[in-house]
Amino acid sequence: MIVGTARIRAVIAGLATAGVAALLAAEEPPPTHSRNPPLFGTATPEEAAALADGAVAIEHDRTPARQLAEHRRLSAALASLGPQRPGKVDAYVVAVALDSDPVFAREAREAGRVLTRRYAAAGRSVTLAGSDGRDGAPLAMGSPAALATVLARVAELMDVHEDVLVLYLTAHGAPIGIVYNDGDQGYGAISPAALWTTLSMLGIGNRLVLVSACFSGTFVPMLASDTSVILTASSADRTSFGCRADNDWTFFGDAMVNHALRKGQPLARAAAEARATIAGWEKAGDLEPSRPQVSIGAGTARWLAALEPAPDGGAPVGRPATDALEER
Repeated sequence: MIVGTARIRAVIAGLATAGVAALLAAEEPPPTHSRNPPLFGTATPEEAAALADGAVAIEHDRTPARQLAEHRRLSAALASLGPQRPGKVDAYVVAVALDSDPVFAREAREAGRVLTRRYAAAGRSVTLAGSDGRDGAPLAMGSPAALATVLARVAELMDVHEDVLVLYLTAHGAPIGIVYNDGDQGYGAISPAALWTTLSMLGIGNRLVLVSACFSGTFVPMLASDTSVILTASSADRTSFGCRADNDWTFFGDAMVNHALRKGQPLARAAAEARATIAGWEKAGDLEPSRPQVSIGAGTARWLAALEPAPDGGAPVGRPATDALEER
């Protein structure tokens, strides 16, 4: 009887291990949104703002095997980060898709590649993007908890007085901040106050933060500082465009990352180019201007001079964000 029980346990363990391995390796379709979000969907504006200030997230209906597979993906991502080099300004790149609509995963993946190349961050780069339905094995997914964990590890490895965080966030947005939504299993939001608190607690003051979301200008007042650059897809009271699920890029991601930041030009010039490009696309589509925001602190000149100008980042990839305008 004891032997039989042991054998059964061994078989179950083997099946569980195989199941987790399959989840880690197999291509899987991105989750779809079919339900209204719990708690956030019924909260008052004041309650929703309080939840976002706490970076509150609701996770449910995930199998144990899937949770373990996700844990292993995130662990692998953390383990891939290397130490900084004393006496040299190093960039740590973190690109995060906080929504499971595939456009955000595609954008985060390529943004991670472009920013890693631009800022010579090979070995010091993490992309949290789940599955985009195209490129095989999924990455660790973006969530408020995963983002906080990665930022904490980056802070351990970097010299916060010398090095720079390059953070790219892409998802749907709301006046309270950037929204987290992983299919019907994960819901939440990160407000400017929540992100500022995390970065401040970790001592990360040298930072380039790019937020590709509607209403993303709401992050500028809280995050702006002498040693920070903040680039957003819109002003605090405007929507941005291009976030249709089957797109490869949002307008902001396409203009800023896929075009302007690939070029060997200073960041300020790249930001100006992207704003002009987006304005042209919006005018052609008869869209209300999104008014992307740019905040560059005077103290960033020191670390920008050490990291730029960057080499050519190659030709743009993917389907242009403006293709959706032609289909209307």
